[in-house]
Amino acid sequence: MQASEFPRAAAAAMSTASSLGLTVDDAIVLHDSNKLTLRLLPCDVLARVAPVAHQVAQFEIELAQRLAESESPVAALEPRVEPRVYERDGFVVTLWTYYEPATPREVSPADYANALERLHAGMRKLDVPSPHFTDRVEQAQQLVASRDHTPALADADRELLGNTLRSLRRVIGDRGGAEQLLHGEPHPGNVLTTKNGPLFIDLETCCRGPVEFDLAHAPEEVSEHYRGVNQDLLRECRILVLAMVTTWRWDRGDQFPNGRRLGTEWLSQIRAALDSNGLDTHG
Repeated sequence: MQASEFPRAAAAAMSTASSLGLTVDDAIVLHDSNKLTLRLLPCDVLARVAPVAHQVAQFEIELAQRLAESESPVAALEPRVEPRVYERDGFVVTLWTYYEPATPREVSPADYANALERLHAGMRKLDVPSPHFTDRVEQAQQLVASRDHTPALADADRELLGNTLRSLRRVIGDRGGAEQLLHGEPHPGNVLTTKNGPLFIDLETCCRGPVEFDLAHAPEEVSEHYRGVNQDLLRECRILVLAMVTTWRWDRGDQFPNGRRLGTEWLSQIRAALDSNGLDTHG
């Protein structure tokens, strides 16, 4: 979210919570990406705020409720208010339970893998309309193909990303492995360390695909503790995911901190990964 929108977004969250009978005197920014995440005090509620045009908040709320019913490791909605999407001043606001971070803040690979397996088990029980992981690859491909949206991307790098996205999307699809509902981006930034163990947040990225696509977002050590992983598929998914997140960093509207520097570093990592795995993306 643009920094210039922070005051209005925070005001929308505070006034929404106040109108629901919660006591709010202050809002502390915890995280900013496509959504602004705030801790509202003294009621101690987590508010997530996004522009109306850029959100799938209703899907996320319904999914969180259904996963909580099966005791999946997901963050809970704020129990003191009706679990729904609130709209105010051009923003959508959702209210969640605030969890004090546990010590240590880093989740062990074994606990991370166990939580992800439990999440996947809960998701297998759900039949909800969701995009396929290849839809997200397609979005990255469209960005790479658009010089208007990625004007700073050099021709050689544009070719690298385009070829990598296209070929690995095909290779992974041709494997024909088992697919299910996934988190979509279960990286460490979307895992909370709480006294009740790791909890996953940000369910708006859910999609269908092989579990290896989710594991590709987690630290490499995590996959060593996850049962039944197809290692070849995981390697392909890791490079595909790296190509996707690298593409986002070259989007002219990207607001990720140090995004362009990371995008440059990751291009080098993609070349090295393709080389070490003997993958030819020109076919």
